[in-house]
Amino acid sequence: MEIKNINISDSKYFSRLEFLEDPPERLYYYGVLPEFSGDLPVNPRFPLEGEGRPRTVAIVGSRKMTTYGETWAFKLAKELAELGVTIVSGMALGIDAAAHRGALAAGGRTIAFLGTPISQVYPVENKRLFREILDQGGCVLSEYPPDIDLGPKLRTNSFLLRNRLISGISDAVIVVEADERSGSLNTASHALEQGVPLFAVPGDLSRQMSRGCNQLFGKGALAVTCADDVMSVIYPGATKRKKKKMKIEMLATSDDEKAILYAISRGMTSGEEILKMLREEWPLFDVSRFNIAITTLELKGVVKREYGNQWVLA
Repeated sequence: MEIKNINISDSKYFSRLEFLEDPPERLYYYGVLPEFSGDLPVNPRFPLEGEGRPRTVAIVGSRKMTTYGETWAFKLAKELAELGVTIVSGMALGIDAAAHRGALAAGGRTIAFLGTPISQVYPVENKRLFREILDQGGCVLSEYPPDIDLGPKLRTNSFLLRNRLISGISDAVIVVEADERSGSLNTASHALEQGVPLFAVPGDLSRQMSRGCNQLFGKGALAVTCADDVMSVIYPGATKRKKKKMKIEMLATSDDEKAILYAISRGMTSGEEILKMLREEWPLFDVSRFNIAITTLELKGVVKREYGNQWVLA
C-alpha cells in the first residue's frame, strides 16, 4: 500500500496547522485527502456536498468506554456524517473507533490521526477498521514518517502530541466520555487554545467516565445531544438543507427529476443552464428528456415556470 506525504503549506485543507506553535513539517498518509470540494455533483449524497471546504468534527473519548459512550459516539458521528461532515478521530480503541464506525455506517468519510509512525497501524485490533476507512474514501495520517524510531521520550508523548492535530484540522471537537485524567481532555485543551468550538456529551454525575466531560462545561464547552447542536455553530442552516434534500427525495420519482430539483434548489433557474449541467454528467441527456422531467415536476406542483424557460421551486 502506497504511503504518500504532503507539506502542509501545499494543502488548503491542512494549512491551518501552520498556525500551531509546533506545526508538523509534513504529513504522511494512506488514502485520500479531504481537500476542497469542486462543483456540486448532479446527485449529491449529502446536503453539504459541494459546499466548499468539507466540514470536519473531531469525536474523541475514553478507550475504556461504557455502552452509553459507545452509543453516543456512534450516533453523533453517524448523524453528522449524514450531513456530509467528515469525522476526525485517533483510531484508538473505545470512543475513537465508535466514532469512525458511525461515520462509515452513514456512508461518510472519516480521518484517523495516528500517534505512531505512519507505517505502524496502532492498535493492531483496529487493522480492519483501518482498511474500512480507506475503502470508503477516507485517510489515515501521521506526522511521523515510515519506520522512524521515536525514542523513549517522544514515544511516551506522541499520542498527546497527536491531539493538537486532531483539534487543529477540526471545525469543532466533541468529547463523548472521559474520566478526570483522560487523554481526550488534552484534545479538549488544544481546542480551547486554538479557538475551536468545544462540545461535550453530558453524563451521569455518579459515573467516573462522565466526570471529565462534565468538568468541561465550566471551561466553556457546550452540551451536545444531537448533530444539530454542533451544526448550528459550525454551519448554520445545515438542518434546513437536510430537510430540503429529504423533501426532494420524496417528491422526485426518477434520477432525472432529482437532478433537476437539486439544481433549482441551489439557485439555477435557467432551463438551458440546467440542461448544460446535466449533459456534463450525462452526455446523452437531450432536450426531450429534460422536457419530460420538468413537465412531470410541473404537473406534480413541485416546480413552476416563471417566464420563458425559467424555473423555480413551487
